Order: sequence, then structure tokens, then C-alpha cells
Amino acid sequence: MRSRSNPRKKRGFLLLEVILALGIFSIAATAFAIALQRTADAASMAQRRMQINRILESALNEAVSLPVLEEGSESVTLDEEIGGASVEVDTLIEPMEEMENQDGQLLQQMFRIEISAHWFENGEWQEEIAETWRYGRLYQP
Repeated sequence: MRSRSNPRKKRGFLLLEVILALGIFSIAATAFAIALQRTADAASMAQRRMQINRILESALNEAVSLPVLEEGSESVTLDEEIGGASVEVDTLIEPMEEMENQDGQLLQQMFRIEISAHWFENGEWQEEIAETWRYGRLYQP
């Protein structure tokens, strides 16, 4: 003899299956939304980093290509904004002393050029620095 199951029990199992499926779907959708948000944050941070690197590279190229290097510092506030805050670029040129080449000869007219960018983001001051060395008479005839 076959046992017949109660139609109410079948409906109860169907409701339980639907609720379980909705729960699993909501967990997956939440995880997907969090992953998209983190990806967007990472892309935004990468864009800001590229913008800062472009600013530093431009300022460094400008300082390196000066025909005559003189010791000193300069500070410029750019019109460009990062994260809603203006960027301040500091250029420091200082002579390097006691520098020798591989043959032990003293190198004169060598300068260290340091460019630093400062901006306010995420509730605190941020800073990036780029530096290079240059021979002082490089662009002189």
C-alpha cells in the first residue's frame, strides 16, 4: 500500500526551500556587492597614485632640466586637486659633498634634487617623495 503524503507538508517544504534559496542568494549578492565596492576603492586609489606620480614626475623633470642649478627650496600649490584637496609641491636642491667616482676622484658640482608632494586625504596628510642626482654643469656648453 502506498502512503500518501499530506499536501500541507509538501507546501511547507516548498516554502522552506524558497526561504533557503533566498537566503543563499542574499549572501551571494551581499558578497558580490562588497567585492564591487572594494574593486572600486582599489581603482580609485590607483588613479590617485597615478595622478600623484604624474605630478612628481613633471616637477622632477622641470627641476632636472634647469640650465643652472642653485641650492635652495621652492614650494608651489597646484590648482589640481586630489581627493578634494589641493596639492603642495616642494622642490629642494642641495649640493652633494664628499662624493667620489669609482676611481676615487672627487666629483664636484653634484646636486641632489628632491620633490615632495603633500595633500590632505582620508583625514590625514599624505606625502610622496621623488629624488634624483644631477651634475650641475650638465646643460652648459
